[in-house]
Amino acid sequence: MQKIYFEDMPLNKIHLKVGFSGIGGQFCDGFILGVIGISMELAKKDLGLDEWWLGAIGAASLFGLFFGALLTGFLADKVGRKPIFIWTMPIFFVVSILQFYVSNAFELFVLRFILGLALGADYVVGISLVSEITPKKYRGKLLSAMMVGWVGGYTIAYFVGFALQDFSQGAWRWILLSSALPSCLVMLLRINTPSSPLWLVKKGQIERANAIIKKYFGEHILAPKAQEYEHSKYFDLFNSQNFKNTLVGVVFYGAQVIPYFAISTFIPSILASLKVEDPYVGGIIYNLFLFIGSVLGLYIINKISRKLFVVGSFYILAIIMIALATYSFSLPSYLVVILISIFSCVLAGAGVLEFAYTPELFPTNLRASGVGLVVACSRVSGALGTFLLPIITSHYSISAALWVVFASLAFAGIFCHIFAPETYHKDS
Repeated sequence: MQKIYFEDMPLNKIHLKVGFSGIGGQFCDGFILGVIGISMELAKKDLGLDEWWLGAIGAASLFGLFFGALLTGFLADKVGRKPIFIWTMPIFFVVSILQFYVSNAFELFVLRFILGLALGADYVVGISLVSEITPKKYRGKLLSAMMVGWVGGYTIAYFVGFALQDFSQGAWRWILLSSALPSCLVMLLRINTPSSPLWLVKKGQIERANAIIKKYFGEHILAPKAQEYEHSKYFDLFNSQNFKNTLVGVVFYGAQVIPYFAISTFIPSILASLKVEDPYVGGIIYNLFLFIGSVLGLYIINKISRKLFVVGSFYILAIIMIALATYSFSLPSYLVVILISIFSCVLAGAGVLEFAYTPELFPTNLRASGVGLVVACSRVSGALGTFLLPIITSHYSISAALWVVFASLAFAGIFCHIFAPETYHKDS
């Protein structure tokens, strides 16, 4: 049988196992973040949630994501991706169950923060492992599919919350508990996941890489082309070779998640502020278009350049936000729902870049660290947006909050227009 290099081999069942494990992890991530919005609305009375607690609990997982992603990126580049990839799901499962038993706002805040730590870890190792195990030809599609998994989890979480809202007096507890089920299923799927041969080669562990390739992929598969062992330090992300890409990653990812989390978490409240007659139904439409957008993004990802996708989506989102912010009190309900649905569709479509474009910005020996830093910084901006949106809306107006979102999108579009590199067709 003809020998071929690892990164050029055909797609097989192990690639799909790792790919679906990563997609499943993102489904759980989206589901865990998605259930909190409608849960908090229902838990206001039971837990005594004011606008500050609403913002804090909504942002807790995102603050946890910051620390989880930042610490995990460095750790995963040192010890490998597999150990962390295996253990995030058991944490999801256990903490999801514990949410059912909270008795006050502080307890829920702490548990959401712990979930955020695990979410941050899973983002980093999931993207890195899928990127490094998948053959180059299929890498962009599988990484983009992780975003579809995330949006699918986020969207289904809203539907689950909507369906369970009248289940019992403490329906919010059951809604939060529901995230234990997908976490358990993905935990089982990740058993017997292989380590990354590409990471092992970069670390100079050629024999171990060859043993894993032989066991999981066949004797005719050659290890990734051997390169001299590269000693890398975390702060290499900020040297002259990598700094621009690091900064682009931080700006592009951060500006995408501000509207994603701030608007999506509070979509019923936002639609109510915009005088939409049935905000919960409007929220369903919004979430449906999130999913539709992610599927369209998966189709588009390899049709156009990465830079055009990044910059164009920011400009489109900024234009829609101008319309919503300017005419927030005069637009009819149906037009608000149409605009917010187009917004969610474009936002989710561009979201596939978070999984395809981000790892392409960094070399393998710094990939987990780079992805970790970018995800961590994005969660700070997402957490601040989620925390501040209900406060700005309460003290000023929904229009003021939407203008802040516009400013972040416009800045990111201009910045990426000037500095974002083109990475499509680039080898890892």
